[in-house]
Amino acid sequence: MEQVNELKEKGNTALNAEKFDEAVAAYTEAIALDSQNHVLFSNRSAAYAKAGKFAEALKDAEQTIALNPTWPKGYSRKGAAAAGLHDFMKAFEAFNEGLKYDPTNAVLLQGRQEITASVLSYMQSQGDIPMDIDPQMPRARRAPSPPRRTAEPAKPAEPRVEDMSEDEKKKYFAKLEKELGNAAYKKKEFDDALKHYNAAIEHDPTDITFYNNIAAVYFERKEYEECIKQCEKGIEVGRENRSDFKLIAKSFARIGNTYRKLENYKQAKIYFEKAMSEHRTPEIKTSLSEMEAKIKEQERQAYINPEKAEEEKEQGNHFFKKGDYSNAVKHYSEAIKRNPDDPKLYSNRAACYTKLAAFDLGLKDCETCIKLDEKFIKGYIRKGKILQGMQQTSKASAAYQKALELDPNNAEAIEGYRQSSMNFQRNPQEVLKNAMSDPEIQQILKDPAMRMILEQMQNDPNAVKEHLQNPAIADKIMKLLESGHHSDTLGTPYTHTNKQNILINIQEKKENKTNNTHYTNLYCTIMAQAS
Repeated sequence: MEQVNELKEKGNTALNAEKFDEAVAAYTEAIALDSQNHVLFSNRSAAYAKAGKFAEALKDAEQTIALNPTWPKGYSRKGAAAAGLHDFMKAFEAFNEGLKYDPTNAVLLQGRQEITASVLSYMQSQGDIPMDIDPQMPRARRAPSPPRRTAEPAKPAEPRVEDMSEDEKKKYFAKLEKELGNAAYKKKEFDDALKHYNAAIEHDPTDITFYNNIAAVYFERKEYEECIKQCEKGIEVGRENRSDFKLIAKSFARIGNTYRKLENYKQAKIYFEKAMSEHRTPEIKTSLSEMEAKIKEQERQAYINPEKAEEEKEQGNHFFKKGDYSNAVKHYSEAIKRNPDDPKLYSNRAACYTKLAAFDLGLKDCETCIKLDEKFIKGYIRKGKILQGMQQTSKASAAYQKALELDPNNAEAIEGYRQSSMNFQRNPQEVLKNAMSDPEIQQILKDPAMRMILEQMQNDPNAVKEHLQNPAIADKIMKLLESGHHSDTLGTPYTHTNKQNILINIQEKKENKTNNTHYTNLYCTIMAQAS
């Protein structure tokens, strides 16, 4: 034991003389003789730290604590070594742990204060914290430097912990724990983040932000029930301590987001509404609207029942046959709610609207019917009849043409087309009106090249063959012919399959000097209107 003391004193003398290697050698020799002496490890840790060998210093400090867990100096050695390694979290934890055994230890208090300043400086240099964590107060932007350099004002000194009141100390250390928790959260080290946020609550259990941040960790870990519990606790604490209503709104909104993740949209809506009652933000308003839409869609889907839809359709058919179209509409509408993807239901309701002269509603149903099934021929025929009722014979004829493309022998479509064609012959002014209201027709006729081509076709039959060689021009000419519906000239409904025959027919009639007054007058008039 006497030899151990001599080696210890030798090490202390070398350490004071800043002969760190000699000190380490002396302490090491002493430890070989007495490996359970915590003071020797503590002294060698100090020598290593002063020599800049912080990893070795930390190892000896931890051995010191292992040998004597209640000795405060072991923690101060560990804190100093961890700080040298820039492991600020470990340093802060070491100083904090030592203060549990000696709350007034000046070395530990000073060490914690210094590491606190280092941590805050480090956090400020890391930029913004994650979106789900409560933002800190923005730092004031430095004003632009004047042309001449001036001395910067001295930074205010960090507050001294020993000068703080007990309440100030609690808030000070709670804030530091929160910063450490935010840093861990940013790295997705959620266990460490929880540890620091809970430590912050131990220092200051009155701050709602700490509960919100714990909830954010549970949200990221998909532990949704715990997330909700923490938010509810935070709201309770916030109410008791009159926290900023924005923070309370944030807790409600996080509960709403949690229920959204659980696809419990009704509960989510309730909490978004509560958040809105505390503090209205565009984000919460958008979330609330999304939940309302989700709930509406859920209810719509839950209401679908094809069997009940068929029952309602039969009821609608019954009332339609009796001539009670209003009741028929009622039952077809209910059938559509029960089976919104059945095109026949929209077609049936469109027939009722036609009888009731509600042409705009009937037309809308026909469009929906066709959108659901583009090959449902009755949808086009119903559309044609409604358009005839609306005196839009050019559009009616186009609808019948679509039906004839699907079934060239459909008697109802042929008759509808014949009637609309006859109406055109009786009212050429309507042809002009409808053609000029079509944006595509207007665009074609305003094209100088197309105007020249039309003039050539009117004056020179041979020009037809030449221009038909260009598919783009041929399509535009057919669009003009389609809008004019020259049944007197063409003698057949226009379809994609007989396009070329129609154009050849036009050419032959022109070459035989067939009277084409309707065609010539129509497009001369249209071109004059366009110019």
